[in-house]
Amino acid sequence: MADVSFNRRISIAPMLDWTDRHYRYFMRRITRHTLLYTEMVTTGAILFGKGDYLGFNSDEHPVALQLGGSDPADMAECARRAEARGYDEVNINVGCPSDRVQNGRFGACLMAEPDTVAACITAMQKAVAIPVTVKCRIGIDDMDEYAHLDDFIRRVADAGCDTFIIHARKAWLQGLSPKENREIPPLMYDRVYLLKEHFPQLHLSINGGVKTLEEAKQHLQYQDGVMIGREAYANPYMFAEVDREFYADAHAIPSREAVIESMVPYVNEQVASGARVWHVARHMLGIFQGQPGGRIWRRYLSENGTRATDGQLLLDALEARQAGIKYSE
Repeated sequence: MADVSFNRRISIAPMLDWTDRHYRYFMRRITRHTLLYTEMVTTGAILFGKGDYLGFNSDEHPVALQLGGSDPADMAECARRAEARGYDEVNINVGCPSDRVQNGRFGACLMAEPDTVAACITAMQKAVAIPVTVKCRIGIDDMDEYAHLDDFIRRVADAGCDTFIIHARKAWLQGLSPKENREIPPLMYDRVYLLKEHFPQLHLSINGGVKTLEEAKQHLQYQDGVMIGREAYANPYMFAEVDREFYADAHAIPSREAVIESMVPYVNEQVASGARVWHVARHMLGIFQGQPGGRIWRRYLSENGTRATDGQLLLDALEARQAGIKYSE
């Protein structure tokens, strides 16, 4: 992919088990400019884990690491390693409500500890030159008034953070699962809009419930950026228009078929390195979302993906889709 500037106007949310390096490489075949985020990686995994939790492909730029932790020294060391590996940004997770995350004292529970987040910002910014940002909720549990959000943002901003991504739902730390926390608490976009009025000097991106590029355009009347989550995974090809619509990049938009064909060499490279075909192919199930033959494509990949041995799977699935469309005509 061509070199592109780093711009947060449109981004794809960090999503556990979804936005891994294979998904991010796939999305780069569709959009050059959208800012991509890793899954959340904990400081413990980076500092003490046996695997390489910071690996990514250079084609993924611009790409940000989302980091989970609360110890300023550990966060600073992980930020330093991320910068050395070439990440464009490090983001602090202050939004995940899962029990596992709470037990590790990071994620959404840190909204009750703005001084801890501020200390992490200070330590990390001393350690690196790349941006250090925060992704948070609008509140947690009974700390859900606008005043609580305003206070959190103010205190973290005073420590030097100038960029926040805000999921426009509160999080219940007890009683709701992470999935329920993405659906049950109501969206309160007006609260995030109000933050921009009160903190015009900050770069604010809104997140939560955005399903179309038209909705993103509406939010950009009030916000600096829009982060899209589940819809970016379910319907990845919606991002084919992002570069033209939001970044004034008039390069030719690749067809779905061209995107798929461009992934075949990547799949073969990954298999040669020890990955399984399904590790890549599973992220591509939604590329024909809403299109004729989309169900055939998904079924073929799902039924054959786990036993496939190379990228021919993608070409065979394309052929099956085309045959199914012709048969139905």
